[in-house]
Amino acid sequence: MVYTLAYQMYKYEHGLSAAEQRAADVRAGEAAKALRDLRLRLGRTFRPGRRVRSACGAADAMTAPVRLPSSVR
Repeated sequence: MVYTLAYQMYKYEHGLSAAEQRAADVRAGEAAKALRDLRLRLGRTFRPGRRVRSACGAADAMTAPVRLPSSVR
């Protein structure tokens, strides 16, 4: 929601009503929870030393040089 500058100045000078303060607190809490969840998910994703090796050798396939048949050269 976008407020005019005059309204923002009025609210700054006079404060928020109880209902407005509760709504602002709820929004701040929801934002804090979303950021905390995001930080935890990213922390699990990028944690060093926790990589699982695949049984099919996908890492080897990605690092192996590509061999082309002689007819392609």
